[in-house]
Amino acid sequence: MASDNPLVREVRLFLTAVMFYTRLPCPRWVGYSPEQLNRSTRHFPAMGWIVGAVVVATLGLAQLVLPTTVAVVLALAAGVLLTGAFHEDGFADLCDGFGGGSGPQRTLDIMKDSRVGAYAAIGLVLLFSLKITTLTALAGAGLVQAAAAIGLAQVVSRWCVVTIIFRDVYARDDLTSKVKPIGRSVSWGGLAAATLWALPIVGSLAWWRPWWLLALPAAWLVRLVLAAWFRKRLGGYTGDCLGAAQQIIEAVILLVVLGCVGLAV
Repeated sequence: MASDNPLVREVRLFLTAVMFYTRLPCPRWVGYSPEQLNRSTRHFPAMGWIVGAVVVATLGLAQLVLPTTVAVVLALAAGVLLTGAFHEDGFADLCDGFGGGSGPQRTLDIMKDSRVGAYAAIGLVLLFSLKITTLTALAGAGLVQAAAAIGLAQVVSRWCVVTIIFRDVYARDDLTSKVKPIGRSVSWGGLAAATLWALPIVGSLAWWRPWWLLALPAAWLVRLVLAAWFRKRLGGYTGDCLGAAQQIIEAVILLVVLGCVGLAV
């Protein structure tokens, strides 16, 4: 790192995460190195706070003049624009690779192909249909509840991704492949820092809507299943796997919260 000041180093790592996981501009002094990107993974859940804030703000403003479903679509579009469809692209690549690949190498080859196949198209349609209908129902129950659900889903899904990086190994060794810029390891300190980013939303809901925390074991179960699937098919994870995991876990959390809202009515 360019500075020995711990605070400056941490700010640099945070902005590195902003640079790679969103489309927000960052100052030139942030710089770049593989080690810097790797260490910035600790701030990945913080990107959930940023994306969640933009999605909620768009939803709230659009709902003032538009039907709820239209507002939800615009809110999701804002999130996609903010991240550059980074995670959605990973989900699409995973659908094509795992749907059409017959072995590890063939799966990896399909996943690095920039063309969109039938599995990816169908997967994205189903994923966004699920998000739109779920968020429309949550927004119908009130913007505050929808905002809390979005925040929980955005932050915790990214925390789960950090735990996959912490626990498993990167599967792709082909340096000529289309590799997404990701951290490939997380230290205990990095995992602790990532957990700190998730604690505020979890703690707030433990006080306000404790039954919503049923989403946490559901998210963890899905994370375990996905990580085991990645290991079985590829021997580990890739950037596409991580993006897909974030999207799937986000959708699962929204679904569980919606179920909790329905039970409480």
